[in-house]
Amino acid sequence: MNLSLRVVVLVVALLNLAYFGVEFAVALNIRSVSLFADSVDFLEDTSVNLLIFFALAWSARTRARVGMAMALILLISALAFVWSLWGKFSNPVPPEPFALSLTGLGALLINSACALLLARFRTHSGSLTRAAFLSARNDAVANIAIIVAGLITAYAWTSVWPDVLVGLGIAAMNLDAAREVWETAHEEHRAEA
Repeated sequence: MNLSLRVVVLVVALLNLAYFGVEFAVALNIRSVSLFADSVDFLEDTSVNLLIFFALAWSARTRARVGMAMALILLISALAFVWSLWGKFSNPVPPEPFALSLTGLGALLINSACALLLARFRTHSGSLTRAAFLSARNDAVANIAIIVAGLITAYAWTSVWPDVLVGLGIAAMNLDAAREVWETAHEEHRAEA
């Protein structure tokens, strides 16, 4: 079972790394806060899944410590969002809506595939696989919001606000996932102590 889980997290890591490059390039090109936050999240998910790949061979206590470290890694995208938000307010131009929605659709496909791959393992190996599954699931929800933000910007409200609001939502989801992973890892660490 651990071998198939290790293969799955490695595939998920590689998918995340590949789409990070796509989404980051588009985010910079169209100056999208939500895509920037989501692209950093793809890089973060790559790190989390690579960490899981190696940590599955470690002791339960070490895995619990790694789970707590992963909770801190989940906070990175929230900090990246604050940085990109500052830039958006200094230059309040809405992103190109069709590129925003199309890139969000691609991200949704990648994250949905990752969530499906990880779903059967979400309760195995404690906080590690829980972190990977929650991250993929939350990212799929965020991608739907990015698509909607692009459509709203194109057809209803030509403003930076749909993009900014989605970025805020992504940051909030990452904070909540970090809290949940921290609590699970902390309980595991106490149980192993």
